[in-house]
Amino acid sequence: MRVLVSSAGTRGDVQPVLALAVQVRGLGHEVRLCVPPNFLDWVGGHGFDAVPMGVPMRAPRPGAAPVPVPDLITDQFDTLDTAVKGCDVVLGANAHQYAARSIAEREGVPYVNALYAPVALPSPEHAPPPAPGQAWEPGSRAGNERRWSDTRAAWNARALERVNHNRARLGLAGIDDVLRHNLTDRPWLAADATLGPAPATPGMDVTQTGAWLLPDPDPLPPPLQAFLDGGDPPVYVGFGSMPMPPDTGRILIDAARAAGRRVVLSQGWAELGPVDDGADCIAVGDVNQQALFPRVAVAVHHGGAGTTVAAARAGVPQVVVPIFSDQFYWAARVATLGIGTSVPPGVLSTGTLAAALHEALLPAVEERAGATAWEVSTDGAAVAARLLVAAAG
Repeated sequence: MRVLVSSAGTRGDVQPVLALAVQVRGLGHEVRLCVPPNFLDWVGGHGFDAVPMGVPMRAPRPGAAPVPVPDLITDQFDTLDTAVKGCDVVLGANAHQYAARSIAEREGVPYVNALYAPVALPSPEHAPPPAPGQAWEPGSRAGNERRWSDTRAAWNARALERVNHNRARLGLAGIDDVLRHNLTDRPWLAADATLGPAPATPGMDVTQTGAWLLPDPDPLPPPLQAFLDGGDPPVYVGFGSMPMPPDTGRILIDAARAAGRRVVLSQGWAELGPVDDGADCIAVGDVNQQALFPRVAVAVHHGGAGTTVAAARAGVPQVVVPIFSDQFYWAARVATLGIGTSVPPGVLSTGTLAAALHEALLPAVEERAGATAWEVSTDGAAVAARLLVAAAG
């Protein structure tokens, strides 16, 4: 059997499907992945057939000329139309899979859409993820339903014409609801049930598999290992692929120092760096969070689904500084579970972050974070792999 997996987005979108691919291969089947071009080497390095789709997902360089963005919807149709040959089942990861279901429909093979956060599922229990620059606010049931209706209208305004144009090229009938079409009536939720339980989804049959986690055997770099061994557990601060203001590094380091802690500063796409040559701070690039997080006192991060579950598995308290989309949901869940707190991005300062660190370091929070670690499932990718093989018949 051969599986086609389509993923669009940053590393946080691609890494879970790579974890799934590893498990499917372990069951004796082939996997072909369509991913943004800058992840080809990484995916190929794990031994998978990788096809470029879309544009590179990376931080723009200061002063670089704008890169022309093609019609990414049509690009998905064109790429998957070729990649699907010989495949027996198609899986698309996240809601922005405009072509995968149509390609599977044309080929007459099963299709599965998988989501990484409960807030991506239309539900009266929560508002939809906010647009960039907007915060996520809980609402009433009626208010949430109204906001989901507005969200569906926005998706249609943005994409319906192009999706139907490309479906017509395939000889398929038009659709009238892009979001619902992309999600399907039977989506999978690739999120841990303790951290992100599935909400009520009228008209949908949701299968929650657990989070798709990719084991990382890489050791920590020797300088980082020496830093960790040289004192008390530090504070980890990092925002992954999120853009951050230039003064963010100063705020993060000063806040950790105010809390009496050393700092491991993850540079990320914002290219954060030390503000002085103090021995209490070390800057790192991409490192193995599975090895690092058990060694830190607190993890300060943006609230990506992968980072949130990695910190929860390590039993480390969290301070979430959400920037957009599902990050606000994960910040709320961290607070609800009592395993940390959050700082809204608009009020991030040395003072607010230092106060959040003091709260996260309370014994009750540390105890709850440690207990929650035992509740987090680690076999979500294996569960999903078995279901995917079964779906292919």
